[in-house]
Amino acid sequence: MKIVSSLALVVAVGWISGCSTVSDSQVTSVPLNATSNNPGNIARLIMMPSDNATTFWVEVSGEGIGSTLPGRLTAYIYPGSCGNLGSKPAYDMNDGPNARFYSQASNQRFWKSAPVAVETLRAGGYALVVRQSPVDGHQAIFCGNLS
Repeated sequence: MKIVSSLALVVAVGWISGCSTVSDSQVTSVPLNATSNNPGNIARLIMMPSDNATTFWVEVSGEGIGSTLPGRLTAYIYPGSCGNLGSKPAYDMNDGPNARFYSQASNQRFWKSAPVAVETLRAGGYALVVRQSPVDGHQAIFCGNLS
């Protein structure tokens, strides 16, 4: 099972890499830190431009205790920083496509996109928040500053 899942991920990444015209300098790795609702778990985020939008590849290892597994995670871009988020999201990335290449109780990979240029996000003043599904309480479980 793991070999098939790993092979699917390699094929997907290869397809994206082969079809992409994004240079390595335009791809940014953003650390995602676990919130107090999800201590001890890890995640990572890759951010890259896609025309006048930004694509985010997210890998999450571990969700809060009591989550429906595999959980349907949501992602939002907030104005501010992880330590001082705005009152509501600037971009809700949950109505569009959500492709999950590999999902296991302790590991999920998915992608989201936002209709904002990557340069705007890198300039500062934005944070990406990964939340549990509404069924699981919609609590923030990871956060990363995008600048």
